[in-house]
Amino acid sequence: MSRFHEPIRGRGTRESPPNRFEHQALEIDLEALRVARTVHDEGEKEPDPHTRFLVDSTRSALSKNDNPDVGFNFGINPYRGCEHGCIYCYARPTHEFLGFSAGLDFESAILVKTALPDLLRKALRARSWQPQVIGMSGVTDCYQPVERRLGITRRCLEVLAEFRNPVAIVTKSRLITRDLDVLGELARHDAVSTTLSLTSLDPDLCRILEPRASQPGTRLAAVRALADAGIPVGVYLAPLIPGINDHEVPALLEAARDAGARWANYIPLSLPWAVKDLFATWLEDHFPERKEKVLRKVLDFRNSRSRGSQSGLKTRNLGVYAGQMRRIFEVSRRRAGFRSDEFCEPSAASFRRTSEGQIELF
Repeated sequence: MSRFHEPIRGRGTRESPPNRFEHQALEIDLEALRVARTVHDEGEKEPDPHTRFLVDSTRSALSKNDNPDVGFNFGINPYRGCEHGCIYCYARPTHEFLGFSAGLDFESAILVKTALPDLLRKALRARSWQPQVIGMSGVTDCYQPVERRLGITRRCLEVLAEFRNPVAIVTKSRLITRDLDVLGELARHDAVSTTLSLTSLDPDLCRILEPRASQPGTRLAAVRALADAGIPVGVYLAPLIPGINDHEVPALLEAARDAGARWANYIPLSLPWAVKDLFATWLEDHFPERKEKVLRKVLDFRNSRSRGSQSGLKTRNLGVYAGQMRRIFEVSRRRAGFRSDEFCEPSAASFRRTSEGQIELF
């Protein structure tokens, strides 16, 4: 395992645990490497892992989903890996399928699907395509920092607007407000829903929990901007972590409702595969006095299943503490003025299959 000895500013983890699919692993003392470079290259910035962007040569735009926790059959993921660096991210283990680590590699080696908009247009033109909701950010955030420069998510939304194919977006980035024009076009055909993920109202906690994601105030401002533009918007309190942010449920829901959110739901913390150990180290670094208590409650959350695949568990309440959290959330949601049935399901009624020569909308 490669690791820094101290937390890295701007990164969610300081570790690169061995890939569970690889039989051999190279151990690198990153702290020693930093010291060595400082000695030999005086004045050079310390070599904390800089983000690498690699071309993903995928030939398919749509990923088939078979997880019952996710409310759509097909998803689009413009990026593999995520520079937001959220320590809790359930998608970290997916990087191991690519030969990378679920730790630092996940947030510093990002695969970019440059051809995705063209592949999406081809998929939607196919006669075999049955119009239906496509999810964006089902794995990693489609509005992570590099999207500001590359614009792959925006170009995919332009394709979806061209076909009027419905899309459901989940993000924790204010960058979504850049695309109010395209989202507004989709909203005119009831073909979009947007959800902002909220974790905490405490900026200091967010800086260490999800270091490169938008801060709480800017996320709430994004909710307000979407609502004011007539774009259906709700929130996920995700993830709720016992002993870390679960006490904020009432305040988070009140803030979301005040910002114009139409619906709210929550997702409890999940710790699949390598995420469990990465999260345990994060607790040691930032909340050592709470570590054992937090992990015990997470086990209760998951009915002692904190490793491996947890398909179907994300919305299922297991254990005493999980039941308490569900009741607190439901009471707080009602008090904030949300209805449990207020979610806006995007519609495929206006779908149209464009021809090769048709002029695009944008």
